[in-house]
Amino acid sequence: MENYGVTKREIATSIILSIVTCGLYSIYWFITLTDDVGKLSKDDHLRGGMCFLLTLVTCGLYGFYWAYLMGKAMYKIKTEKNIAGTSDNSVIYIILQLFGLQIVTLALVQNDVNTLLEG
Repeated sequence: MENYGVTKREIATSIILSIVTCGLYSIYWFITLTDDVGKLSKDDHLRGGMCFLLTLVTCGLYGFYWAYLMGKAMYKIKTEKNIAGTSDNSVIYIILQLFGLQIVTLALVQNDVNTLLEG
């Protein structure tokens, strides 16, 4: 699979860095992961900086839509690549956002991206 400049990230390291930096690394992770999924799905609307800014401006409400977009984008990518066991996780991501577990959503999406990059 063509990776479009997307690099694999270690999920455990990203979670630890997010905790140690009191969430600052999770902002970076959010932005870069959104950019990566946008590149892989060839969706120009998935821009990390803009999604982060919209999440801030809407007091987190856009984060629910972001979770939905990430689920749909990953489903589209996996379906196009004919990956077995592909499912649409957008509702799961929204529920995780509802319970304040965005870091779990980030980890799940990162896992999917890493799986795609591994082939």
